[in-house]
Formats: sequence, structure tokens, C-alpha cells
Amino acid sequence: MADTGDDARPGRGGLAGLQFRGRSFADTEPSCKNGRDALARSAARGRENRGTFVISKLSRKAPVVIAILAAAIAVTGCATFKKKHKTDLSYVERPVDLLYSTGAARMDRHDWTGAVDYFREVERQHPYSEWSRRAILMTAFAHYESNQYTEAIGDADRFIELYPGNASAAYAYYLKAVCYFEQIIDVGRDQAAAEQALSALREVVRRFPHSPYATDARLKVDMVNDQLAGKEMTIGRFYEKGNQPIAALGRFKTVIDRYQTTSHTPEALYRLVELDVSLGLMPDAQRNAAVLGANFPGDRWYADAYRLMVNKGLRPAIEPRAKKSLTERIGIG
Repeated sequence: MADTGDDARPGRGGLAGLQFRGRSFADTEPSCKNGRDALARSAARGRENRGTFVISKLSRKAPVVIAILAAAIAVTGCATFKKKHKTDLSYVERPVDLLYSTGAARMDRHDWTGAVDYFREVERQHPYSEWSRRAILMTAFAHYESNQYTEAIGDADRFIELYPGNASAAYAYYLKAVCYFEQIIDVGRDQAAAEQALSALREVVRRFPHSPYATDARLKVDMVNDQLAGKEMTIGRFYEKGNQPIAALGRFKTVIDRYQTTSHTPEALYRLVELDVSLGLMPDAQRNAAVLGANFPGDRWYADAYRLMVNKGLRPAIEPRAKKSLTERIGIG
């Protein structure tokens, strides 16, 4: 991930120099030892107070008692160890280049969570440094790589808000758009992410028309438009099969009006011809068939529309053309 407005990142360091405030395993050992001594003293007092009868009674159940005591000691010991060995994750102050390069090293190992921790520490300990600005974008990228799109979008928005005029703002806008783009799901479900992706991608093209990000954004805009057109077609076919022609007409017309450069346009025009004929709207059927023939004369949907019109005694002016093979289209053979 390149930061177009910055110099190369510093040399990457290891974890040397990191200090955590916490207690070691050795610190917990005295408490465990004291607990065992107290248990022994308690057992001794019990033997003195209960007398021979109690001792003989316990001796008959010795295996059970020993097992219970062993389990209790094990559980208590583990609980004591966990409680006293809890690590304090707050870092001591360290050089900014060490924090940043360690975060970068974590990213190289695809340890996205670890990288985020270090880059956030850069922001916390050195909030007004050059590295803090870079760390925001690195955090956003790490969140993106770990599929935490909401967090990545939040990081990108924060960078845009703090550094709107920085050269790397183009990347922040682009990363935000890609996060929406990668959340697009199949056309049978809600397309809110597709709408958000379309808006964000267009923003990249509008703000940074000559950047490499805009080039990729334009390609993705076409893909998103095709997705949204597919959604309209799916709903339109559902209405048509459910004998709701007016509702279906509205969906197919939306494809023609808003997504006419997509791959769904030929079918949408054919569906309009089909519905116009079924509703007796022959002038509309002729007009839509003519548009289909003028723009897609070799498409199979026009061949179907042509046959439909001929069967109604209305022969379109343009004859369907056989679709050229791949070798014919590229001039081979």
C-alpha cells in the first residue's frame, strides 16, 4: 500500500525495547506456596480437634478426599495465577519509528490486528507527528485486509476530515469506495452497499479524475451499474411472471433510463416489447423494437423481438443479423 504523499517508511524493527508493566510467573509463586502452608496448618488443627474417630473415618474415604482436595488446589492455583499474571497492555513511551516499523512488520506477516495496535499507539503517543498521519491510513488498510470494512471506512473518513488537502486523501477516498464495493452481494438481496459503492466511486472520479485510483474507479462504476441493473431486471421478471405488467414495465424502463450502457439493456428492451404487445400498446412495441434493432441488431434478444413483431403482422425495418464469431470480430479467417 503506497502512501503517495509520503517518503518511504522507516526501517522495520523487531519487538526489542518493548516493556510491559505486569507481574511475572515468579511473582505469583509465593502466594501459591503460602496457600499450601495454610492448608497444611488447617489440616493439622483438624486432626487434633476431631480425634481418632474422625481420622479413621477419613482414612476409609482417603482416595475420594485426596481427589477432591487435589482438584480444589488445582482450580484455586490456576485462578490465582490468572488473576495475578494478567498483563497490563498499556505501553510505555517508545520512539515513533520503532512503533511504526514494528506495525509495518506485523502487516508484512499479515498480523492485521497486531499491526492496528501498533499504528494506534503511534497516534496515541505521537499525535502531531508525520508518522501519526501515515499511521491512520495504515490502520485503515489493515482493517480492510482483515475484512473489517466498517472500521476501515471510519479510518478513511477520519483521515479525510483531518487532512483533506493531503496527497494521500485520494487513497483514503478510494479505499473507502472499495470497502463498499467488496460488500456488494448477489442481486437477489438488498443492494444498499452497491448504492454506497457507486456514490463513493463517483466521488473518487470527480475529485481525482487523473489519478490511478480514478481509472480503477471508472471500471468499478460500470460493474456496480451492471449489478444494480441486474437487481431491477430480477424484480421486473418477478412482476412479469406474477401478472403485474405495469410494475414490470417500470422496472425495465429504469434499466433503460439509468443503466443503458450495461449488459442488461438488450433484454430490458425486449421485455418492454413483450409487455407492450401483451397490453396492446403496439406503437410503443414498435418503437422499442426499433431501438433494440438499431443498437443491438445481432443480439439474440432482438431476434426474439423481431419474431414477436412479425407474428403480430408488424415487420421491423431492420433484419436480425447473425452474431459474429470471435474470430470474425478480431479479423481472423
